Amino acid sequence: MKSAKLLFAALALAASGLASAQTQSLLNVSYDVAREFYKDVNAAFVPFYKKTTGKDVKIEQSHAGSSAQARAVADGLDADVVTMNTTTDIDFLADKGVVAKDWQKRFPHNAAPTTSTMLFLVRNGNPKGIKDWDDLVKPGVQVVVVNPKTGGNGRYAYLAAWGYVKKKGGTDAQAAEFVGKLYKNVPVLARGGRDATSAFLQRNTGDVLITFESEVESVNQEFGANKVDVVYPSISIVAENPVAVVERTVAKKGTADLAKAYLNFLYSDEGQEIAAKHYIRPTSEAVLKKYPKFKQIKLFTVQELFGSLAEAQKVHFNDGGQFDKIYTVK
Repeated sequence: MKSAKLLFAALALAASGLASAQTQSLLNVSYDVAREFYKDVNAAFVPFYKKTTGKDVKIEQSHAGSSAQARAVADGLDADVVTMNTTTDIDFLADKGVVAKDWQKRFPHNAAPTTSTMLFLVRNGNPKGIKDWDDLVKPGVQVVVVNPKTGGNGRYAYLAAWGYVKKKGGTDAQAAEFVGKLYKNVPVLARGGRDATSAFLQRNTGDVLITFESEVESVNQEFGANKVDVVYPSISIVAENPVAVVERTVAKKGTADLAKAYLNFLYSDEGQEIAAKHYIRPTSEAVLKKYPKFKQIKLFTVQELFGSLAEAQKVHFNDGGQFDKIYTVK
């Protein structure tokens, strides 16, 4: 009887070990304000993957400023996938040999399943009467924004302000002057999108927060509805949310199929619906039409005015670039 019990225990232990071995894990390294979105994506993907493959999977998340995340992956953080908010951060990983050189060709829409844009969050009742970019350069208006040298949120905010002047017929010199005035109204640069939101709502810094459209839903969930007013500027920028498989990691872990399935799920109807519910613009026109909350405003692309994010990086955000010329550390 004793030997039978020992045998049963050994078999149970072996079965437990086999089940554990069959459960693959995937780490998604992402940008700062995408936490809640990917929590819901993961909750939907796990049963989807089990149903379609019969396999169990555990999804883990890591979030911080997008550029800081890219550097962490380059330095050895074993991400299976990266889901960023600027192409430059994934290009950086491609240059390091961490993701495929042709990563933008691996998935639809240049490997960007969703987009966003930049808008303003203001105090309830909009006491400063902020309606458009011009209001952000007025005396006495304090603007909260992410450091464009550390986060995609900040880069898109800067380029949106620059593009606002250009789309109204202004020159680069006029755009530089306008953006310089705007950053004179920035009391301190935030490290990432969530840090900027915390500064605005928890530390009560500033009168207006420039951030991704998707942050509206995050604020509502975390701080409660009607804590802020949402202001859509007359002109803003298309912010693509690119994704890529981290070839270095999936080759080592044997998770290539899982990583591809995870990113493909973002393009599925279910994934696109989850994005829309989080104020992230789906690339599916059918899903987008179902959500009138996405305001129809005048949008321009990075390519239209700056050539590419890589070019904008060189001109504006690299050391000694335009941003360094107009912003003085306070």
